[in-house]
Amino acid sequence: MLAVVDYDAGNLRSVVRALEHVGATPTVTSSPKDVARASAIVLPGVGTARQAMDRLRELGLDEALYNAATRGVPLLGVCLGLQVLLDHSDEGGPEGTPCLGIVPGVVRRFRPGHKVPHMGWNTVSWRQATSLSSSIAEGSHFYFVHSYYAEPPSDIVVGESEYDVSFCAVVQRDHIMATQFHPEKSGSDGLQIYANFLRAAGQCS
Repeated sequence: MLAVVDYDAGNLRSVVRALEHVGATPTVTSSPKDVARASAIVLPGVGTARQAMDRLRELGLDEALYNAATRGVPLLGVCLGLQVLLDHSDEGGPEGTPCLGIVPGVVRRFRPGHKVPHMGWNTVSWRQATSLSSSIAEGSHFYFVHSYYAEPPSDIVVGESEYDVSFCAVVQRDHIMATQFHPEKSGSDGLQIYANFLRAAGQCS
């Protein structure tokens, strides 16, 4: 089962349509039991880290996602779904927000005085070829909407973009993959991202 996690923090309809377009049959779920038996997981996200983590914990999805990732279940995070995979976010008050801790690193806000959110099409430069970047040309454009950006270890940053700083746009570490941009809003290259994840996850030929 391909589980699309519903925790009231994502444009699920667009994500599901994109996955169906590339041949998947996703199941939208808020159930930890479904996440536990899923063979692949997509974690979308729109909103704030504090609200997202509060809801994930309320539903028991935080533990289910962590356990699935530990077992080696392929997981794709999208936008806020990337950020909450990390250890901690600066978003959510003076002390920030503890996140899932599936991927090491922290989430930072763009520099004060710079217009946020960073919204619109931007180029992604691929630092290394991975299963997620297959068939996507260097310098392709993807659609972003975010005010914070992830700072994971550099060796798992496979794609970068620039706003006021160079920032992580794509992460891949073994079976864990994530994008800061929205593939479902990024035309044919975005659909290719989903197709590449499905192929790497053994969800399609």
